[in-house]
Amino acid sequence: MPFKAASRALQKASLPRWVLLLSLSTALVVVLELFALPASLLVGPMIAAIFLALVVGKGQMRVPYWPVQFGQALVGLMMARAITPDILATMAKDAPLFMLVIVSVIAVAAVLGYLLTRLQVLPGTTAVWGSSPGGASAMVIMSEAYGADARLVAFMQYLRVVFVCVAASGVSRLWVAADGGEPPPLILFPPIDWPAFATTVLLACCCIYATFRFRVQGGTIILPLLAGSLLQGFGLLTIELPMWLLAISYALIGWSIGLRFTRSILKHAARALPRVSASILLLMSICGLMAVALHQFAGVDPLTAYLATSPGGADSVAIIAASSDVDLPFVMAMQVGRFVMILLTGPMLARFIARKSGLAENPA
Repeated sequence: MPFKAASRALQKASLPRWVLLLSLSTALVVVLELFALPASLLVGPMIAAIFLALVVGKGQMRVPYWPVQFGQALVGLMMARAITPDILATMAKDAPLFMLVIVSVIAVAAVLGYLLTRLQVLPGTTAVWGSSPGGASAMVIMSEAYGADARLVAFMQYLRVVFVCVAASGVSRLWVAADGGEPPPLILFPPIDWPAFATTVLLACCCIYATFRFRVQGGTIILPLLAGSLLQGFGLLTIELPMWLLAISYALIGWSIGLRFTRSILKHAARALPRVSASILLLMSICGLMAVALHQFAGVDPLTAYLATSPGGADSVAIIAASSDVDLPFVMAMQVGRFVMILLTGPMLARFIARKSGLAENPA
């Protein structure tokens, strides 16, 4: 059969398989970018790796461990770069309002994750991490550190990113005379501030060392985020992350997830798709009601309120907000504040829901 012949051919040599994976990943990223789909630099390589994992077979290809850890640390620094003094000032100005909305969104997402866990739609705490309305890549990385199935978490997170991106673009076009926020073209090789770049890489390496020296769970994301945001806030660091380096990091993370997919995992994801989609749409609807409340009781303009409460896809929401007539610091402060809160509470929520559901924290 053609499928078996392709499988035998791919198993003969390692280098051709990696060349094929790189080529297929590049082609998918280009296609996703042409359609302005979010997270293309991670989703493209992940889809390519899933395809090859199904052809080659489980365990035939594996991404080296330490480069993946370095890529995760760079993602943490990328998140830290978004926490600017302007955003912190906006959060401090309306702290009670921000806390109310942020805690409400997280609580609703946790309840939906609990229901999916109780219904055994997904194993263990996977549904909790998949429902978390934080940064998708960070949630996938942290979920694995805390025992969830990163493959199914990625399925839930990026499905929601697509839903939120499409909805936010549509609402933006409906409410304002904007084009929906076309993303800027990718500039892989921008000018680099070399001293800042060297300092950024050094900080990433130090955070990785500290993570394993002190056994910090999820530390490859949390430590760079905390250290980077603090040093940046005090003016001691300029986080320099050229797009080519981020593209490599995203590809490594996407491959490390995708190469572990099996046919049984894909079948499980397909069976869960209707209920997962329903939970995403319900979360988006409730967040929309929160946006209405922000407009009615806090005087926030409708589009700003909607984008601020959108559950996830912060990078896509930022692109749309930047090209629309909205309060951009308010939108980003709400998105970043929720992401930081999820980082702090995610492991605790996962353990709590696992106990309440009577399930083991580590999925079978």
